[in-house]
Amino acid sequence: VTRGITSQAVIEAYRRIPRPIFVPEYLQHQAMADEDLPIGLGQTLSPPYVIARMMQELQLTPESRVLEIGTGSGFQTAMLSLMCKHVYTVEMLPELSARARRTLVENMGLQNISLYVGDGTHGWSDKAPFDGIITNAAVEDIPPALVGQLRDGGRLVIPVNDEEQNLHVITRVGF
Repeated sequence: VTRGITSQAVIEAYRRIPRPIFVPEYLQHQAMADEDLPIGLGQTLSPPYVIARMMQELQLTPESRVLEIGTGSGFQTAMLSLMCKHVYTVEMLPELSARARRTLVENMGLQNISLYVGDGTHGWSDKAPFDGIITNAAVEDIPPALVGQLRDGGRLVIPVNDEEQNLHVITRVGF
């Protein structure tokens, strides 16, 4: 069941990237379940449907440059790398970033990914502007730095805790 996921690029990325290698060994039998899975250090891997919906909302092209906030296990990073020209990913926790680097670059040999350890609410201004920005943690308020790092027409996909958690899609129009 695709549940409204119509992007062929997203569907193909799901077919090509093995989700089980991004979760702890004791959870590999649950890797395809549509639920949050713990990845260590108090962090989780979002359910497949949530990731697919967020990536579809980015409306990427093969020439897109994307900023991902919250590398986590690197699962979404790997899928984004198949869908666009370059993925810049920021992770606050050095251990998770190092683990993702081993999986993505050393083990999988993905070359169009740049990893950075830092506070994702500041984005990655040295690499801006981006065609898309996707965040993996909910915020109370949309960080102005992220909107400012979008190119004209670029899209920010971000979960926001308003009354309940809602996915917001912001398209930058003009500068």
